[in-house]
Amino acid sequence: MSRLRAADGAVLGEHDEAHGHGHDHEHGHSHGLIDRPILRSRAGLKAVGWSLLVLGLTAGAQAAIFVLTNSVALLADLIHNAGDALTAIPLGIAFFLRSARGERLAGLAVVLAIFVSACVALYETIQRLIHPQQLSHLWALAAAGVIGFLGNELAAQVRLRAGKRLASAALVADGNHARTDGFVSLGVVASAIVVALGAPIADPIIGLVITLVILRITWQSWRTVRSAQIDVHHVDDR
Repeated sequence: MSRLRAADGAVLGEHDEAHGHGHDHEHGHSHGLIDRPILRSRAGLKAVGWSLLVLGLTAGAQAAIFVLTNSVALLADLIHNAGDALTAIPLGIAFFLRSARGERLAGLAVVLAIFVSACVALYETIQRLIHPQQLSHLWALAAAGVIGFLGNELAAQVRLRAGKRLASAALVADGNHARTDGFVSLGVVASAIVVALGAPIADPIIGLVITLVILRITWQSWRTVRSAQIDVHHVDDR
């Protein structure tokens, strides 16, 4: 009887151990599946939050300088930077919901925001070509361009680093967009220099060039988002 009890106990122990091990493995596996989207969501929200802060401060500084300078080139850049900052909202929602479909829609919202900013900038540029205005505080205008370049480059680095790590086409598109915007902001510096040299017509002309660059960014971002394959479990730990 004792042998039977011992045998039963051994068999029972082996069964419990096997069952427990299988349960732990299953729990660990499901835990891993849950953790990856959560980690990706948090990393995405962090990147979006930082880029929103940087571009919001950049647009705010440029808005203050626009009041002084009345430059349409700066206005085009300012509108674009403000619109770029607002693209963080749909991206943030998509990462919060941990939804591949939501992230794809957020990418399309980014493209739409870029296109709308191009249309507004184009309208303002045409208005300024028809009704030229005198610029003032050219040193402040040049400073606004430098601020735009630095703000966009910082936001681009945040977005591109996170976008590549999380395999997020929307973040990568927005990062490339911000990086190009940085060089567009240098056009504002060029506008200040050329106007200071005695060619005020350069301001709306540079504003038009900036608008065309924004339209090109729209097309590139659309191609990136359209062909994207989104995996909400993807987090590059390297």
